[in-house]
Amino acid sequence: MEYISLNNGIKIPALGYGVFKVDPSECERCVTDAINVGYRMIDTAQFYANEEAVGNAVRKSGISREEFFIVTKIWICNSGEAKAEESLKESLRKLQTDYVDLLLVHQPFGDYYGTYRTLEKALADGRARAIGVSNFYADRFHDLACHVKVMPAINQLETNVFSQQTEMRELLSQTGTKAMAWGPMAQGKENFFDHEVLKAIGAKYGKTASQVGLRFLVQQGIPAIPKTTDVKRMKENIDIFDFVLDEEDMTILMTLNLHDKGTRDYTDLTYASRIIAQKF
Repeated sequence: MEYISLNNGIKIPALGYGVFKVDPSECERCVTDAINVGYRMIDTAQFYANEEAVGNAVRKSGISREEFFIVTKIWICNSGEAKAEESLKESLRKLQTDYVDLLLVHQPFGDYYGTYRTLEKALADGRARAIGVSNFYADRFHDLACHVKVMPAINQLETNVFSQQTEMRELLSQTGTKAMAWGPMAQGKENFFDHEVLKAIGAKYGKTASQVGLRFLVQQGIPAIPKTTDVKRMKENIDIFDFVLDEEDMTILMTLNLHDKGTRDYTDLTYASRIIAQKF
């Protein structure tokens, strides 16, 4: 496993296992499989409704808590200082831990300033080792960064070979904030798994299109959290640390950037209203 240093000195695994849309009824099994394969970073969220399953899998693994890097996120219905505090206590209870390694504000809606103050307090009292945001784009990220005591260590964004977030990453570099990739395999869009360019480059290294796409990210210092419920895919995804894409291949892959900012518009009122109405 390779590691990436955050702006507070904490090292984050370059690759983790994401449990977005993993049903709570099978999440414990999936996380157990991922742990057995070798994953130590597990990314969950209050909204995913599977924190408890993640906690069960980690506890039952028999592996020391210190070996894991657990990520969770505070959902918008828990925004604001007081609600965020209570929800964090509940998340820690479900995860069966005294702290999380990375705590994020999940969406740029509601009183995210108050939520972030709770994150800063959690960082100060040891309930979080690093804090940050998720799905914050330029305007809201810049505004938040101008009004906080602790700069976000991470901004989790839709990032893959087709949505490379080059403009956003330039802004993040001003605060030392790292982009973290959700949807690192484009959720299968744009024919990701059978893309001719990805396959052709993969053939040079004896790797699959998926492995090339993931290697493209981590080689740029972007931690990624691919999701799958198939243990064979878990093994394939983590098997990216025995090769390095050469400069020519990296340049070719950069030309695949189709929609730099991602495929979801968080400034769209219709989308925002639907997200805000969602509960978990």
